[in-house]
Amino acid sequence: MNSYERVVKAIMFRSPDRIPVWNINKDQKEGDVLMYDLRLYKDQDEIKGSGGWHKGHFSEWGYTWRTNEDGTMGQPEKPVIETIDDIKNYELPEINEAERFKSIDRFMNESEGYYRLAMLIVNGFTTYTFLRGFENAMIDFAERDPDALFLLKQIFYFEKELIWLCKKHGINGFHLGDDWGTQKSMLVSSAMWDEIFAPLYKDLIDYAHELGLHIWFHSCGNFADIMERLHDLGVDVINIAQPNVVDYKAAGKLLKGRQCFLMPLSYQTTSISGTKEEIFAEAQRMYEALGTSSGGFIGYTEEYYCMGMPEENFIACKEAFARLNTHEL
Repeated sequence: MNSYERVVKAIMFRSPDRIPVWNINKDQKEGDVLMYDLRLYKDQDEIKGSGGWHKGHFSEWGYTWRTNEDGTMGQPEKPVIETIDDIKNYELPEINEAERFKSIDRFMNESEGYYRLAMLIVNGFTTYTFLRGFENAMIDFAERDPDALFLLKQIFYFEKELIWLCKKHGINGFHLGDDWGTQKSMLVSSAMWDEIFAPLYKDLIDYAHELGLHIWFHSCGNFADIMERLHDLGVDVINIAQPNVVDYKAAGKLLKGRQCFLMPLSYQTTSISGTKEEIFAEAQRMYEALGTSSGGFIGYTEEYYCMGMPEENFIACKEAFARLNTHEL
């Protein structure tokens, strides 16, 4: 069984030979998933922002991304669309297939036998908040501004075009990165999410499935309120990115055996400051809550040295998922 087959069997509950793992930013080929980056941007060694000079890049969407001095993710420097009236004049990026897929042949050769996942890093709702600024975006949606809702739809349509190109070029899955939670709760009400966003996701997910692609859905924060909705919309893999703030045991009671989950060891707590034994124990708890012997569970590791993760903890995270495949629990 190769990595592609292993991941598909985990998603479809068809008894993979072991738990698949996505090593997202280090030792990728030791895992089962390889990522193709769909973004177009210009790297800048230094960008002058409100906090001084920082490393970052200019996004194809028009915003300047400023990386934090400590090496953590960062944020857009300022809104691209400063007033609601400016929305009408905003032009979405071009699809630009030739440039966006210029590395696809090399990627396909290097990823033979792996599960191939394409991603923009951020999507839909989050892209909109980067264009308008978070506070402006929340006001736009609260007021149901028609121009705002039209632009949001255009962002989703842009992503549908990319999904078609991913199918054309042999990609297996499309990753949606939308952060819906704070440390405690959802950013918007469930009613607003159902009204504005669920139909857009459903259209995109249905289209991906028509083409034969899986949809992977990432969210930071506590998005438990929409977990079952995401399943009902057809999301194939749900990534609970912060298991320390989500009641994943409750999610398991709702969806275990029906939904495939992508799970890290908590990068706010256990994987940063935990012992090897604590890392092993957390992996076991998550698997018992969410996984089954026939599938439904994919582990992922991420190197977070910039947040204080020791090398031995990164190694322990990889070992923790491998250990789940043994009888030494």
